[in-house]
Amino acid sequence: MEGLESILARYPKYQRDNLIPILQDVQEAYGYITEEAIIYIGRHLLLSTTKIYGTASFYSNLRFSSKGKYHFEICHGTSCHLIESGSIISEAERIMKIKAGQVSRDGMFSLEKSACLGACGAGPLLTINGEYHENINISTLTQLIANLKNS
Repeated sequence: MEGLESILARYPKYQRDNLIPILQDVQEAYGYITEEAIIYIGRHLLLSTTKIYGTASFYSNLRFSSKGKYHFEICHGTSCHLIESGSIISEAERIMKIKAGQVSRDGMFSLEKSACLGACGAGPLLTINGEYHENINISTLTQLIANLKNS
């Protein structure tokens, strides 16, 4: 993997406490963590691929697939859940024809369900490529997706 060696070179070999920073750097460089990267990291740190995958899958901010052109993250934390973020997630899945954690076939949309986006007083909340949209309802969600499809 081009560039992976330079990431790993910044971290001493066999120091397992560097796993999370390495995974974060790989994701920053490539957008997600590939199977090939996990193998290289395992060799560098003398860790099994199972251990690396298990650790990485524990953290919701680490991903194993690319994002769509427009990445939707919808809050499903307690506050947003109580004000019907579940129905917004369901509607997003229906319109985009994907489930949370997937990317649309055309690569235009990806959808993620978040435990909390940190703006509980402004929910339901979603981000599109990191840009916050507050007080979302089905109508505003539908309009946001339509605008992106037509852009």
